Order: sequence, then C-alpha cells, then structure tokens
Amino acid sequence: MSVVLPFNCQPKTENSKLSLGFSPCPNDTFIFDALVHGRVPCGGLGFSERLEDVETLNRLALSGLLDVSKVSYHLLGHILKDYLLLRSGGALGRGCGPLLVAREALDPARLAGRKIALPGRYTTAALLLRLFDPSLTDLVYLPFHKIMAAVADGSVAAGVIIHESRFTFASHGLLQMLDLGQWWEQQTGHPIPLGGIAARRNLGRGTLLALERGIALSVAHAFDQPAEARPYIRAHSQEMSDAVCDAHIGLYVNGFSRDLGVEGEAAVRLLLDRAAAAGIIPQPCEPLLVV
Repeated sequence: MSVVLPFNCQPKTENSKLSLGFSPCPNDTFIFDALVHGRVPCGGLGFSERLEDVETLNRLALSGLLDVSKVSYHLLGHILKDYLLLRSGGALGRGCGPLLVAREALDPARLAGRKIALPGRYTTAALLLRLFDPSLTDLVYLPFHKIMAAVADGSVAAGVIIHESRFTFASHGLLQMLDLGQWWEQQTGHPIPLGGIAARRNLGRGTLLALERGIALSVAHAFDQPAEARPYIRAHSQEMSDAVCDAHIGLYVNGFSRDLGVEGEAAVRLLLDRAAAAGIIPQPCEPLLVV
C-alpha cells in the first residue's frame, strides 16, 4: 500500500536539519553514530539529535515534537496518523525480549492484584505484559533503570526489565519469572518487535526514503567499522563496562536493524493487530511503511 501524503506536505530541502531522537543506549548510539557524524550520505540532510530514554522519546513523538525518532512499537500504534515506520534502525529479533523478574520464585499466574513495575506506559514491555495477562492491572510506571531497585526493596512484587538490566538483574538478587520475548515467539513463531524508527509522514516521500537508506548505511558502516563508533557509544554509557556495552549491541542490533524485510514487517503487523484486537491501541488504518 502506498503512502498518500497531504497536498501541503513539502519534503525537506537539502541541508535542512531534522530533529532526530534516539536513546543513549549502546545499540542506538552504535546505529546512529555514522549518520549524525556525516560518515554516510543521507540525501543532503542534517540532524539535530536528542538523546533521551525510550519513554521520554515515546512521549515526545506522541506530542509530535520530533521529525524522526526511535519509539516503542507499542507507541507506534498510537501515532500512525502522523508518523510511519522506517525499515531501518530498529530493534527486533529473537532472544531479546523484556524479562519479568522478582525477589523470589513466583508463578506469573499468581500476580493478579500485586504491584508490577513497568518501564513506561507506552513501552513494548508494557504491551507484552498486558497481552500476556490482561488481569494484571496494578501497574507502576518507573524509569527503566529504577525498576530493579524497586523490586529488590519490595516496593513492587515484580518488574519488567529491559536494556542492560537483562545482563545485571542476578547481581541484584533477582530471579527471572518469565521471558516475555520468548513467550511471544512461542505464541506466534515471529521475532519480537521492540522499537522502530518513526518519521513524520509530512516530510515527503523523497526525504523518507533518503532517511531509510541513510540509516541503513549507518548500520552497515557501524558493523564494518565498529571502532569508529566506540567513542560515541562510551560517551553515553560511561556507567557500563565494555563487556556489557558489547553484549547490549550484540543482543539488539542485527540484520533486522538494516532492513525489516518480509519477516520483520510481518512481526510488526502482527503485534499491532493483536494490540488493536485487545483494545490497547487504535485499529491501524494508515499505511505502515513508505513505498
């Protein structure tokens, strides 16, 4: 299905600067380093980057304040009237989903009525938990980096963790109750879509295609010349060890980050369809991708 742009939409001109949002996490700085530093061509476009945690980016996009942004696929379902999905730059894969953790071994089926911490209302982690068990309604939304502490001190009975917390939760004395990504894969056979790159529809087809290609080139450049991205990655992840940074990139950046492809697109569409069927997002009625 092709994208029909409003008549008053004007593509960005050469040398225009687009507001570009992504997280300071190693996977995103790895992906965008070459793009924002002009190491790969992108149709003459320039960027004013804004690095924020994923839920802040979700809310900025929800308010229409960014031209291009990494967003959770959950949030994407709420903004498709104004944004579409680019095929490059996202996080989608197998064995990389959010984890439900607790201080003690608990049966996830016995969590109804107990407080569960989530890393933001519009995160895919929140969506997956709601799809897994709609009866879990006592939800507490915290910045992702505060969830493990809240679980460890008993403020909440359990929490859904993302990002580098996957590699460190055991050191906080926490136990894994459920791998929500694994649950999704077993239920659907598809990889789990975590976050993608949303771009404003009114940028125009030429700009949208240039963005899609430029981000794909940036991913390819990072894979080909990983040492070039290292200073940018480390500047935004000083609290992480090199080993955790590398593990983070290895988990969340893969072939789907260069191009969703048929398999990735099918996974995204299924996630959005299931979220809409559950009444969590509006029924998608706009074209998902630029053609």
